[in-house]
Amino acid sequence: MTRILVADDEPSIRFVLREALEGAGHEVVEAADGNAAREALAAQVFDLALLDIRMPGPSGLELLDSLRGRGAEAPPIVIMTAQNTFENAVEAMKRGAFDYLTKPFDLSHVDALVEKARALRRLRGEVSALRRQVGESFRSGEPLVGRTPAMLELFKTIGRVAASDAAVLILGESGTGKEVIARAIHYHSRRREGAFVAVNMTALPSELIEAELFGHERGAFTGAVEARSGRFREAQGGTLLLDEIGDLPLALQAKLLRVLQERVVSPLGGKQAVPIDVRIIASTHRDLEELVREGRFREDLYFRLNVVPLRIAPLRERRADIPLLVAHFVERFADELGLPRRWPTEAALERLRAHAWPGNVRELENAIKRALVLASGEVITPEDIEQATAAERGPSSSARPGAPADWAEQARREIAEHFAAGPAGGDDAEDGAGPYWSFVSRLEQSIIREALQRSHNNQIQAARLLGINRNTLRKKIAELGLRTDGGDTGS
Repeated sequence: MTRILVADDEPSIRFVLREALEGAGHEVVEAADGNAAREALAAQVFDLALLDIRMPGPSGLELLDSLRGRGAEAPPIVIMTAQNTFENAVEAMKRGAFDYLTKPFDLSHVDALVEKARALRRLRGEVSALRRQVGESFRSGEPLVGRTPAMLELFKTIGRVAASDAAVLILGESGTGKEVIARAIHYHSRRREGAFVAVNMTALPSELIEAELFGHERGAFTGAVEARSGRFREAQGGTLLLDEIGDLPLALQAKLLRVLQERVVSPLGGKQAVPIDVRIIASTHRDLEELVREGRFREDLYFRLNVVPLRIAPLRERRADIPLLVAHFVERFADELGLPRRWPTEAALERLRAHAWPGNVRELENAIKRALVLASGEVITPEDIEQATAAERGPSSSARPGAPADWAEQARREIAEHFAAGPAGGDDAEDGAGPYWSFVSRLEQSIIREALQRSHNNQIQAARLLGINRNTLRKKIAELGLRTDGGDTGS
C-alpha cells in the first residue's frame, strides 16, 4: 500500500484527493497547513507528498527545502498551485520537486504521478540493495596506501570503529589524508548508503559558519534570499566530517555542543528544531589539548568529539610507504592525464625518501604529478624530482636568502665559530646583543617567511598558521624588517 501525504489549506482539495486516492487503494494522511505537514513528515514515512505551494505556516517550497537533507529517505514531492505560471514551475523543479500539479487538476494525471512515484521508490530500494550486496567492495574512491606498522594499525582501528556510530577525532598534520580516512570510515559503516558531507571550518567566514552548519530560513539575515537546509541535515542518515574543528570560533563551539547533545538543529530564523541522525567525525592538525588549556577550545566539546582518537603519522615517520604511494600516484595520474607510465629510478626514489615532505602525502602527490608532466625521458630522474619539489616550495624558495635549510646550516657554522673565539660577555652583557639574540631573530624571520609563503602573503592566514594574533604578526614583520612580498628590508 502506498502512503501519501496531502497538504493543502483548502478542505475541498483534500477531500477530492482523499476520495480519489483511497478509491485506488492508497493510504492518505491529510494536513491543513504547513506546520501539520512538517509534523507528519517528521513522524511518518511517505511514498509521495502532495504539498500546496502556499498555505499557512511553511509553504510547500519551504518544506521541500527542509527535506533535501534527508536524501533518499525523503519522499518524492509534488507541488500543487492554482497559479499556473512559468516562474512557479521553474522554482519548484529547481528546488528538487518530483513534479508540478496545477489546480484544477485531472485525476488521471494524479494517478499517473502516484505510479511514477512508486516506481522511483522501487528504484531507490534496488539501489540500496545493490549497495548492500557489494558490501566491502564499495570503496570511497581513494584507496588507503601503506604497509608500515603505523598504517597497518590505523587500518585495523578503522575496521573496528566503522562498525559503530561513535564519534571519531582524526589528528594529523596538513596533507596527511584526514578526509580520506574519514571517507573510509563512512564507506565501511552501516551508513555507507547515506551521504558523506565534509565542511572545512577554515574555508568559511566565521559569520557564515552557523548558517552553513545548521541552515537558515529565507530572510534570516542579509543575503539569505532562500532557505537552506545546512550541512547537518544534508548528512541526515550519513556522516558529517567537521574538518579543522580546532579553528571553530569559541562562540560557535557551545552551539555545536548543544546540537551533539540534543541531536537537533535549529536553523537561523526558524522556530522549530529539526531532529538529526548523523555520525560525527572531526579532524584537525591542531593540538586540541593545548587549545583547551589555553581556553580556546571547550573541554566538554573536546571530550564529546574525542571518543575514538585516530592519529595519522606524517610522511616523514613512514618513509617506507613512499614507493607504494609513488606507484599509486604514477598509475593514477598517467591514466587521468593520458601520459605514459614513467617510473622513478632508484636514485630518484632515494631523493624522494630523503625529502622532508612538510606537506606530507599531498605534497608527494603534487610532486609526482608534476614530475610525470615535466619529465622529458622515459623515466623520472633525480633531476625531475628536484624540479618538482622545488616547484612545490615556490619558484624562489631554494634561492631565497635565509631559506630554512640554508639558514640553519649557516647559523650553526657562525655560532660554532663565535664560540671558538671565546666568551661573548658575562652576566652584564646587554640583552638583545650577542649570538643568542642573533640566532633567535633569524629563527623568527625564517618561521614568519615560511608562514607568509605558505599563505601567499595573506597575513590573516599566516597568523593562523603561526597560532598568533594578526597584530602580533604585523609587529614582528615590522621589527624584523620583513616584506610581505617574500624579501626583507634588511637584518
